[in-house]
This record gives sequence, C-alpha cells and structure tokens, in this order.
Amino acid sequence: MTRTLRTNSLLLLPLLAGLALGCKVEKSRLDQLMVERPMKRTTTATTTPTDAKPVDPHAAPTPAAPGKDLDSKEILARKDTAAEVMVKHVLIGWKDLAGAYRGQMDPRAQKRTNDEAAALAEQIAGKLKADPKAIDALVKEHSEDPGSQGGEPYEVNEKTGFVPEFKQLALRLMLNETGIVKTDYGYHVMIRVTPPPPDPLESSDILNRPTAEAGTVRVQHVLIGWKGAPAARSATRTKEEADKLATEVLAKVRANGDMPALMKAHSEDPGSKDNARVYDVSPDAPMVEPFKKLSLRLKENEAGLVKSPFGWHVIKRVPPPAPDTLESADILKRPVATQTAKVKHILLGWTEVHAEDPRGTKRTRAELEKLVKDTIAKLQKGAKIEPLMKELSEDPGSATDGKPYDVTPDAGLVEPFKNLSLRLKPGEVGAVKTTFGIHIIQRVDGMPGATPEKAPPAPPAPAPAPPTP
Repeated sequence: MTRTLRTNSLLLLPLLAGLALGCKVEKSRLDQLMVERPMKRTTTATTTPTDAKPVDPHAAPTPAAPGKDLDSKEILARKDTAAEVMVKHVLIGWKDLAGAYRGQMDPRAQKRTNDEAAALAEQIAGKLKADPKAIDALVKEHSEDPGSQGGEPYEVNEKTGFVPEFKQLALRLMLNETGIVKTDYGYHVMIRVTPPPPDPLESSDILNRPTAEAGTVRVQHVLIGWKGAPAARSATRTKEEADKLATEVLAKVRANGDMPALMKAHSEDPGSKDNARVYDVSPDAPMVEPFKKLSLRLKENEAGLVKSPFGWHVIKRVPPPAPDTLESADILKRPVATQTAKVKHILLGWTEVHAEDPRGTKRTRAELEKLVKDTIAKLQKGAKIEPLMKELSEDPGSATDGKPYDVTPDAGLVEPFKNLSLRLKPGEVGAVKTTFGIHIIQRVDGMPGATPEKAPPAPPAPAPAPPTP
C-alpha cells in the first residue's frame, strides 16, 4: 500500500512518492511534483511518519544542517510577511548532507565541502543582488534542485508544505530581493520574483472568484503535458498541440462527457488515468498550488482548466459519495470531539475497494460485512486491538507492530480517516471507508490504563506532489 494514510512531507527529492490507490499502485503525476521540488519535507508513506508541525510565519528559522551560518538574519527577523509570493532559488549542497538526500544528491554536491558550498552560495548571491535578472542563468548553471531547472517560480504561502526555513525566508522577501537560508539540503539562494502572467487558456473566471471552498472537495482530472513543461517527463507533443487537446477535452467534460473514459484516453497521470481516481483537495493539501486553487473554486459538477509544471489539468469537481452502510454514520455526524487523537486501526478491503493485500483483493462484499461487524463487536466487548491488527489489518504500515497514528486537523491523513478519528471518544470504535477499504478505528488515548506511545518514525526510504492531487 504505497500511500496508506499519509500525504508526503519532507524536502522534495527527484523521486516518485506514492499518493495512489490500492491494487497495483501507480504514482500520481501530482505526487511527483511533491518530490521533484526540493522545498518540501517528504516522507514515503508505507508506514506512518511523524506529523509535520504547522509553521509559525513569525518564528525564527529552526536549526538545520551543520555548516556556516549564511542566513539572511535581517530578512528573517522581519515581523511582516506576505500572504503569498513567487520565488526562484539556487540550491547548493555539500557532501556532509548526503543522508538527507537518500541517494539522490547531485554529483557536484557529493564532491563539495561546506566551505566550498558556502563560498559558492555567497558568490551566487552577490551576482543575483547585482543583477536580479540573472536568476534563470544561475539556476541553470548551479542549482541542485531538479524542480527549479524548468525556470518556473515556486508559489509559497503559509499553507504550502515547504520546509519551514525555506518558507520563512520566502514570505519575508521584498520583490527582487535576494536572501540566503540554510536547510538540511544545503544553502538556498533565493529571490522573490514577479508572478508570471496567466496562460490565456486558463479558467480565469473561476480562478478569480473571491473566496475558495473552505473544506474538502473531490475532483477528477485529465493531465495533458507537452515537451518542455518543467515536470512533464515523457510528453512529446508541442505546447500548441497540448493547448488544442486540453481545450477539446474541457469542452467534452463540460458537455457531460464520460470523465473516466476521458481520463483513460488522454490523461498522463498514472495514479488516476486507469482507475478514475478521485482526489480529496483541501486548502492545506500538499498539492501543486494551481491544481489546488482551481479545485477549491469549482462548484459541484463544474469543470475548468489550469496550468501547472506538469502541464494542463482539466479538472472536474464531483459530488461527495454516498456513505457506505458499514460506516459509523452516527459518529461522523457529531461535532469534532478533539483536536488531537491517537488511534489504531484495522484496514479491510474487498474486491471493489482494496489495497495490495491479497486477502482484500479476494474478499467478497458479504464476507467483508461479516468480518467488519464481528471485529467491531469483539473490540466493543473489550478485545485488544493490537492482536486483531496483526491478524487482520491490510495496512503494512501499522499491522504488524500495532503502532498508532497521531491525528490532528491538519495532519497529512486521508480526510475520511481523520474525520472519524477526531470524533471518537477515548476507547470508542468506529468504521469509515476510504479509497483503501474499510478502516475500523479505535481511539486509544485517554483509555483506562493506556500508556503514552510514540508514532513510528519515518522509514529510511527515498522520497514529491495534484495532484494529481
């Protein structure tokens, strides 16, 4: 199960991070952006990594990698921050940071000492301060962030999932101002740039709506890339050909065309093209900003077009699904009971909705219903959940070790799982459906005799993200 519960969050590396469904999981192109841009802390999600903490926009930068202190302290000390900025940067690493890159460090950095990295970063910053227009040439020549090589700026706001140090500097920069900040990945020589003009084909009428959806919306999309798009790896069509195809697909979607069929025929997002995957999008979802902005402004059954580093996204907002009869509807209707919960769960799939566990892929719906009801009954009668997790659960990230998930409103968990967890009372058991199956969840904090437990650490696997989404 490549993405059991968590959305990825670690400084982005040029690898795919899974944000896909069960079955034989493909990687989403939206998820790839999360790893191709080394500004976000990303962990692979085969187990449950520690939750990323919200960033205080006025906080001082946190200690990062060892090395010289080149941080632009006068900028970082500013109390006023912008709501949203566009920045470009040159990333310079050195060999002592290889562990953070997990095998993906640029060969230049592998040979460089910290003294050499610091000298190069200061040299680049000097050139950039003298000529802000030199940024693209400097990125092309020096930057070790693969995501920056396309030349498009990063959009940064308080909710984007960038590493805190990167975001703290970005939101304090003035237009055309240069600064340096150090992270676990090296020195980031950064400049704030003017936002690029929108593409005339984008759905500007929707994007310009004054307010975005406050909660979570569900969308499907068709990704259409072109040769030269920063994150489009295999596209061979020209931009003009992509424009034509995106316009045609959008017209078909707006004419109530078969969205799953259009996705299968045209989309280049392997995480959704063949399974018609629906993405849950919230304001703080770790997805590329253009995808998220359009998704959150769409009305139900409305479609629009937006451009991201992957290419064109034809996005349609779909209605919420009907509740599953196995879900704990009474609990889900309650107000949120807590802002922080520790839960354990048993994941059970069936032939229609499952992860990669063969038990789930072969289980009939009737067998599932009996197993869910019997398991909940055992827990309600006082059975320990850990042995049942080990025996039954199809979540490889928690089944064998019985470890809990820490749940908060902004935790990077799939929304249905989070919604139920935060409504449970201590010791209470409930069930909810996600794209992986039925989750039987028990809140374990606050139970009589409960001892504090720590969530398991992030796995030592290489590290994205709109999707899609």
